[in-house]
Parts: sequence; structure tokens; C-alpha cells
Amino acid sequence: MSKGNLFTALRAAFPADLDQVAIETADTPQPLYYTWRDLDRGTAMMANLLDSLKLPAASRVAVQVEKSVEALMLYLAVLRAGHVYLPLNNAYQASEIEYFLGNAEPAVVVCAGRHFGWVSQLAFKAGTRHVFTLDDDRSGTLLERTAFHADTHEPVRCRSDDLAAILYTSGTTGRSKGAMLTHGNLLSNAQVLKDCWGWRTPAQGGDVLIHALPIFHVHGLFVACHGALLNGSRMIWFAKFDPKAVIARLPEATVFMGVPTLYVRMLGEAALTRETCRNMRLFVSGSAPLLLETFRDWQQRTGHTILERYGMSETVMLTSNPYAPASGRRGGTVGFPLPGVGVRVCDDQGLPMAAGDIGGIEVKGPNVFRGYWRMPEKTADEFTNDGWFKTGDVGRIDADGYVTIVGRSKDLIISGGYNVYPAEIEGYLNDMPGVAESAVVGVPHADFGEAVIAVVVAKPGAALDAQALIAALKGRIANFKVPKAVFVVPDLPRNAMGKVQKNLLREQHRALFAR
Repeated sequence: MSKGNLFTALRAAFPADLDQVAIETADTPQPLYYTWRDLDRGTAMMANLLDSLKLPAASRVAVQVEKSVEALMLYLAVLRAGHVYLPLNNAYQASEIEYFLGNAEPAVVVCAGRHFGWVSQLAFKAGTRHVFTLDDDRSGTLLERTAFHADTHEPVRCRSDDLAAILYTSGTTGRSKGAMLTHGNLLSNAQVLKDCWGWRTPAQGGDVLIHALPIFHVHGLFVACHGALLNGSRMIWFAKFDPKAVIARLPEATVFMGVPTLYVRMLGEAALTRETCRNMRLFVSGSAPLLLETFRDWQQRTGHTILERYGMSETVMLTSNPYAPASGRRGGTVGFPLPGVGVRVCDDQGLPMAAGDIGGIEVKGPNVFRGYWRMPEKTADEFTNDGWFKTGDVGRIDADGYVTIVGRSKDLIISGGYNVYPAEIEGYLNDMPGVAESAVVGVPHADFGEAVIAVVVAKPGAALDAQALIAALKGRIANFKVPKAVFVVPDLPRNAMGKVQKNLLREQHRALFAR
């Protein structure tokens, strides 16, 4: 009996005909076709390999590999075997990996073959006994060892509150924290999104998802993959995003999920038209704020309205703009709380705020994580006395119930005793002629405590004048909000999911006003 195991729920949703194609690769030298039977057999063999290692129950399995269907199978096999999956960003370097391995103490580490030398040294130092390799060309010691195991496996019995995954949140301040997500957290969220986003079963004509996101992150692994698997839907699988190649496959698909950067890059291609999007049912955006300009440009070019939603590593998805009617999707907002999810905005004393007022966003629901791995004090700090999780995001809920994210609490700038919310100033800058995007941060200032500065990117062919931008802002916002300096740069620094790394901008300009 395996009730409670997320894998069991996903496996139960596979189509009756297991020989149908589940995943087609789009950017391998030749297309590869994986059937639902292949997923079942492959995950069983990997789970049997894990069983053969005689690991303690709920062992951590740390994985830093390139995106591949085999990597997805490994994730499912870890769930099937009752262990805890620990995905690691491909961009992490040795010092970061050393911290994660030391903190999580995984029993198994899987890495890219080219990194085996240094990763295995760090892993064995951390007490890991098993290190395998897995590459995106279906090679590596993991698959070599897996080939010797049986292709049937009874999923391990789990409770819904047993750990399924640990996601390390980006440590922009201090060390990264491992968010502990349970089988119940992930399954409840996948089931809610299945209903809220109108996933069509094969009997209803079926959905086809273009999967072009990384799978070391909530968006690509939990939202996209769980959505397709729980619905028995085929995936067109891109190891890496390529705007031309993705657009070419849109006529065969019905659902696409991306970060704002992917939408901007597709808008740069002439091939993106209403005709190429004629069969599409849903475009979803998340992981970073979607500019209102991108939202409107996409509407005009494709006839489709992007659905923006809001989530985080600790909670999976929290809110979503409505699926129907599409006219209810408001640019610049992340929609309404999902069914079963509570969202409230509170002031610094923890008191609920009136509609439209800006404050700290707190959430509650079956999707909210169990706490931070081996950080009981940090976990206690992040929850209120009545059990709400303090997201660290700042926002407001309007009179209609729409949630708008204004920024991160750590991004709040206090200048001369006044609170300055970067997103407000970025909104004004992004609306100015010639500005493609902007990032506003606070840096140390002897007189004001913090000074507001802005970093902007020009649209192609546009020439921006920093002083002219400052002068234009002075006519629109209070003087204490106006940046003391504006820098025009070719690009903003981003992480793998497209989020602007404001910590790098703060560090770069921290000595700007030093005396």
C-alpha cells in the first residue's frame, strides 16, 4: 500500500494505453519518444537501484545534472522509493555545492559526468557513500547500474506529511535555506491547479505542454511536470529554451509555461503570430514579475492573454489570475488566492491591513511547507503565532480581491525615514520612452541611511539620458522616492529563472555615496 506517495497519484493518472507517447524530445539530434510505459518501467528500475543501496528511509538524493527525460525519471524514482529529492541549480559552483552537501548530508549524489571529480570529493567529504553520473545524452553510471534492475516496483508507502523534496532558496542574504516540501504539499497544489487552469483530459481532447523550463525549480519541476503527469498529457520537451524552435512547435501544443524573459524573447521573433498560436489554450507566466508592456504586446501579437500567477519555493503556487474568463486576467497582478489557500496583508505589528494598503504578505494552506531543514529557530521566526507563513513579499489586495506584489521586504528602501518600494519607481521608469526595463535598489548613504538608485536598460536603438530620467521622475513622484543616481546598462543580472539579482546591484554600487 503506497497511499500518500505523490508518485502513486501521478502514476494513477497515466492513460489506460501506456504505449501512447508521453514525452517527445524537441532538441535532441533525433527526436526521442518516451511512452507512459517507458516512464513506468524506467522509474521502477531506478527505484530498484535505490532500494539495492540499502539506504535509510527518507534519505536525501542530491541531483545536479543537465535537463533530460532521464533526469525527470530520476526525480519520480526518488519519490517512488520513498526518499527525498534535492534538486540543485546547474549554475552552482563548488563552494555552494559544498555547503548544500554538508547541510543536507545526502546518501546519494548524482552529477554531470564532467563534474564527477570535484563533486565526488565534496560528496565523500560530506559522508555521502554513493555518487553517480548522468548526462543529457543518456549516458552515465546511473543508467549503467539501473540497467541491471527489474522494471516493476511497488511504490513505498508514505504519509502525506512525509518529506518529498528539499529546495534550497536563493541565499541573497546569508546562507541558503532548505525548504522542506511534503508529498501532501505537492499533490494538493497539483490537484488544485489541474482544476483552476482547466487541464483537459484525453477524453476532452487532451492537452499538450511545451516544456522549456529548467527542472531544478518549482516552476519547471512541480508546476509544469506535475500538471502534465497528473493530467496524462503529452509533453514536447526542450532541454534548453530556443525562441524560434519553441514557436515552431506552438501549433502542435495547447499549454506553455514560461518566465517573463522567455515571452520577451519570443516577441522578438517575427514568426510569433496569431496563426502559430491558433491551437494554444493557455500561456502561464511566473517566477519573476511580468512587465505590463510584455502583457499587452503578447495580447496584441497573439490574441492570447497571459495568465500570471504567484508562488515560491516554500509554498509552490499561492495565487493565480482566473482561467475563465480570460478577460478577468489583469496585467500587473497575480490574481486571487487559490482554493484552500489563505492570503492576507499585515503591517509590521502583524495586524491585517485595509484593502489597497501595502504590507507584508502572509499565507496559509495545505501547500505551505513544513519548515526549513535543520533550522528550527529560522522556521519559528517565519511563522506567526496563529500559523501563517511570512513570505517576505510586500504587496496589496485590492477591493476586488486581486493580489499585487510590490517587492520583497528585503528590497524595501528606507531613505531619510521614509519607506520606498522599488516596484513603484520601476513602474514609472518602465513606462518612459526608450526604457526596456529597470531595477531600483537602495545603497548606503551617510545622511539618508539609504539612497535610492536605479539601473535601466534601453530599448534597441534608444539612447537614454540618466539626468533626463531623473528630471521626468521628479514631476511624477515624491522627491524622497526619486533616485539619486541612474545608470544605463546593456543588461540586468539575472538568475536561471529570470529574476533580477538585486543583491549584485546593491554590492556593485554600495560605495557610491561613501565619504
